[in-house]
Amino acid sequence: MAWRLGVDIGGTFTDVALVNDADGTIGIAKTSTTPRNFGQGVITGLQQAIASYNVPVDDVSLLSHATTIVTNAVLEQKGARTALISTRGFRDLLELRRSARSDLYDLFQDAPISLVPRHRRLEVTERIDAAGAIVTPLAESEIADLVATLKKLEVEAVAVTLLFSFLNDSHERRLGEALRAALPGIPVFLSCEVLPEVREFERTSTTVVCAYVGPILESYLTQLETAVTDLGLPNLHIMGSTGGVFDVKEALRIPVNSIESGPAAGVIAAQLIGSQINEPDLISFDMGGTTAKASLIRDGEIEITAEYEVGGSGSQNRWVTGTGHPIRVPVIDLAEVSAGGGSIAWVDPAGSLRVGPGSAGAEPGPVCYGQGGTEPTVTDANLVLGYLDANSLLDGDLPIDYNRAVQALEEKIGNPMNMDAQTAAAAIREIVNNGMAEALRIVSIERGHDPREFCLVAFGGAGPLHAAALAEELEIPRVIVPPIPGGFSALGLVGTDVRRDYARTLYQPLSDLAAQDISAVWSELITEGKKMLKESGIPASRWQFHRSADLRYTRQAYELNVTADEGEFTTTTKDQLADKFHARHEQTYGHQNLNEPVHLVTLRLTAVGKLDRLEITHHPDTVGNSEKSRRSAWFADVGAVECAVHDRNRLDATSQLTGPAIVESLDSTLVIPPGWSASNDHRGFITMERHHNE
Repeated sequence: MAWRLGVDIGGTFTDVALVNDADGTIGIAKTSTTPRNFGQGVITGLQQAIASYNVPVDDVSLLSHATTIVTNAVLEQKGARTALISTRGFRDLLELRRSARSDLYDLFQDAPISLVPRHRRLEVTERIDAAGAIVTPLAESEIADLVATLKKLEVEAVAVTLLFSFLNDSHERRLGEALRAALPGIPVFLSCEVLPEVREFERTSTTVVCAYVGPILESYLTQLETAVTDLGLPNLHIMGSTGGVFDVKEALRIPVNSIESGPAAGVIAAQLIGSQINEPDLISFDMGGTTAKASLIRDGEIEITAEYEVGGSGSQNRWVTGTGHPIRVPVIDLAEVSAGGGSIAWVDPAGSLRVGPGSAGAEPGPVCYGQGGTEPTVTDANLVLGYLDANSLLDGDLPIDYNRAVQALEEKIGNPMNMDAQTAAAAIREIVNNGMAEALRIVSIERGHDPREFCLVAFGGAGPLHAAALAEELEIPRVIVPPIPGGFSALGLVGTDVRRDYARTLYQPLSDLAAQDISAVWSELITEGKKMLKESGIPASRWQFHRSADLRYTRQAYELNVTADEGEFTTTTKDQLADKFHARHEQTYGHQNLNEPVHLVTLRLTAVGKLDRLEITHHPDTVGNSEKSRRSAWFADVGAVECAVHDRNRLDATSQLTGPAIVESLDSTLVIPPGWSASNDHRGFITMERHHNE
């Protein structure tokens, strides 16, 4: 049982990464994403990978998958026909929302359409107060009418959110029990099971999103499970939004845990190589076909946030802007911009050049792919500038039409703006670089970190093409390009652990809580975590539990998460928790107030089942003269210059390259600009640095 396989669906390509634990072999297979049926691309990729690397299916120990089904269902408004049951008088909670707006000066900003229309939002008589006491008993006589109405509405899923159920869930569980008995085959999601936390709107929204996407995700994963079983592969695991994997049963229990699973996998892979090459401070940069993502790793730890909106437009600056549907689940803190190889360049009515947010995606793709695309993209611009070669993508299996790209740039951009194709391509590249540099600023400078103290890990099919320009913009001293950068996110799928995050609100001033009361809640969460890990087949010797807490100053509205020390939780460690909060607050906001009482909001627990450590290495097929050709490429500072083009598969451990140069591989192309040098090591990592005299 030596092989691990990870499958990541991107906007343009579906990647399958392979790792052989026995000898360290890593590999990648890429196939076009199939938007009409994502599972088809997954199976095609798996079959291609198994055949290309002669993988005996009986020797596959782990199969992990990152899916975009949850996000796409919300974005495209193609989720299940969902009903919401609330405490009487709170029917319109989804419509009331919060007052958050992406533009504080836009008084007419429209909130997203509610996932549950008003005629499918039902009420039940009951009431629990803010202390968890029953004020009005659950009116069980109303349940029969609720069931009849749900049947009449032909709902496909039900969400239940009753007031203060995170303090006392007796009413919610009784109602859920009755609904599940009366409506077999229809999933019922209870907020006390999905998100037992304070904040009624966020709890309701999270539960509704689960119900809305649950049937879609179940249909997809059930079909995919059947297909991988037919291939003889092991049980499927799904990547979660915090970077761990879990089984399909767990994924379907709380579907929103799979949000941002693909981007999360890339950050996990970056964290993995950081520990391997002793670089604990990294900024991960993932540029694919549709979007570019950035995240920060400090002291080997990934930043996690519980503030996120699915289907929103605010991920370029902050997660919560009022433009999407909030979900309160832990998510790796990412900044994401609509800037990928497939991002479309266009001229707006005022005559200004824009790039994105529209993307050519996998169908029809960039113009140069010759699959029907007519709008110039970032990939077309990179081709015209000389960075990409018509015969190198996918090892020549992806035909490229250079002339078609030039024609599209001239017709769509050059002629309206009175410039030639190359100048238009350079302008497109500059615009997209500016947008991606902003994403790097968000996760570093705006989070209180100096990017000059970090290394940039560049991956994704297009990441190494743009990495040096972004590093120059933020004065990042070094760029690390790992092996198989085009499938690096898929590699993260097989380099992670089994993981699940739990939370419980304990809403009181920290000083009013006894240490043993806090410890008791964490013990309950650990019991849940142990059950999950046992069901996942992880030996107890590999279990780990990490505690943290959401804290805030008493008069604040939002919290910061701080970790609790290992071991017994005592009065001393409780005081240390408050000290950590003060320090985190100062780092984040530039000040702290030691005289302000600290308020505990939510206790969190991460349950981890450790898998075997993955060592990423890549050995060249043939060591020797890596230079395979020369071609002209355009650079902003020097114009068009002739560059040596190297085959990454022939670079040896002592290879030293001086820019301008280009390094090509099956899945990605690395551009080394003038003023930069690059070195390869024995593991296949390329490190780029600016010349000291620059």
